[in-house]
Amino acid sequence: MNRDSEAAFTSDAYLRAKSVWRGVPQRRRSQRSNADAPGGSPFGFGRDPRALADVLVNVASEMGWSVELEQARLIGEWPEFAGEATAEHTTVVGISHGVLQVQCDSTTWATELRRLRGELLTRLLRDYPDSEIRDLRFLAPGAPSWRHGIRSVPGRGPRDTYG
Repeated sequence: MNRDSEAAFTSDAYLRAKSVWRGVPQRRRSQRSNADAPGGSPFGFGRDPRALADVLVNVASEMGWSVELEQARLIGEWPEFAGEATAEHTTVVGISHGVLQVQCDSTTWATELRRLRGELLTRLLRDYPDSEIRDLRFLAPGAPSWRHGIRSVPGRGPRDTYG
């Protein structure tokens, strides 16, 4: 086995393993001749400089990072997406199983955003189609927890805290 066929075999095996692990069907890469390979000839195909943005887009798509990058872009652009007034009262907690979880600082904001959920979800699917987010969940603030640490005593908890 020569060196080129070993490299092709290794690359194909890696792509097959990656597709099985991610659950996405493998795309076949086209076979290029040695003359077309980068570094094959000084003025040949693939030797022209390319913009860094194009290179990063290609690397992200080849490595399967496009979904995570789109989700990170949504989290970073949440104030612009939701609006400044809404962003002052909300915080994106995270994304779990296609559900964007947003923590609200009051039950009033959580209720209002639940009412607007359909409109926000439609805009989200239109503006961030590759993020694979299929639902929104608005969390109201909870009562304070009096449990600190891994050990706690069972019972009703403190009685005269508020009174």
